[in-house]
Amino acid sequence: MAADTLRRTPLQGAAGVWRPFAAFAVVFLFWLATIRFGWVDPRFLPWPEAVAARARAEFTTGTLAFDISESLRRNLTGFAIGASAGLLLGLTLGFSRTVERIVGPTLLAFRQIALFAWVPLLSVWFGGADAGKIAFIAVAGFQPVVINTWQGVRGLPLGYRELSDVLIFSRLDFVRLIALPAALPAIFTGLHAGLIYAWLATLGSELFLNVTPGIGGRLNEASQLFEMDLLFLGILILALIGLFYNSSAHWLETWLLRRRTR
Repeated sequence: MAADTLRRTPLQGAAGVWRPFAAFAVVFLFWLATIRFGWVDPRFLPWPEAVAARARAEFTTGTLAFDISESLRRNLTGFAIGASAGLLLGLTLGFSRTVERIVGPTLLAFRQIALFAWVPLLSVWFGGADAGKIAFIAVAGFQPVVINTWQGVRGLPLGYRELSDVLIFSRLDFVRLIALPAALPAIFTGLHAGLIYAWLATLGSELFLNVTPGIGGRLNEASQLFEMDLLFLGILILALIGLFYNSSAHWLETWLLRRRTR
C-alpha cells in the first residue's frame, strides 16, 4: 500500500500543478468548436489565430505595450495612495475609540455607496484625465483596506491587551509587537481585495472618463471600429494581468505570514 502511494505521488503532484489550467483548456476548446461548427457568426467571434496575429502586430509596433504601461502606472499610483490612506485611517480607528466613534459611522455610511457612483463627483473635482482616473482608483483601493484594517485591529482578543499590561509594554510596544502581527491576516485580506478593486477601477476609469492611452481606451477603440480581434486581445490581457495580481498578492501574503510565525 505504501509503495503504491509513493508511485502515485508524482502523478498526483503533476495533476495538482495542471488542474488550475483545465478550465482554460476547456474554454479554449469550446472557443475552437464554436467557430469550427459555425455556432456563432465569425464576425463576432474571431479565430484564435486572428487574435494571435493582432497581438504580434500590436507588440511589434509597441502601441499596446505603451497602453499596458499607462494602465499599470495609473493602477499602481492610485492603489498606493488609496492603500496608504486606508492603512493609516484603519489603524487609527482600530486603536482610538474616540476617532472610531466620530469617524466610524460616516465611514460605514460611505461604504454603502456604489463604487462607480463616485465617478461623476471625482470627474468634476479632478477632471477626466489622469488625475481623475487616479483619484477613482485610489477610492477603490481605499475602501477594503480601511475596513479590514480597522476590523483586524478592533477584533484583537482582550487577552492580548491583558498580556501587554502584564509585561508592562508601552503603547508603542503593544502596537509593534502584539497588535500589528495579530492583525496582519485581516490587513492582508484588505490589501488583496484593494488591489483587485483598484484594477477593476483602472479599467472602469479608462472606459467611462476621457479616452487616454490605456487598455480601456483601446477597448473603446476596438468596439467603435468593430475590431473583434483587438477587443478579444484586450480582454485576454486584462484577465492575465488580474490573474498575475491575484497570484502575486496571495504568494506575498503567504510568504510574509510564514515569516511572522518563525
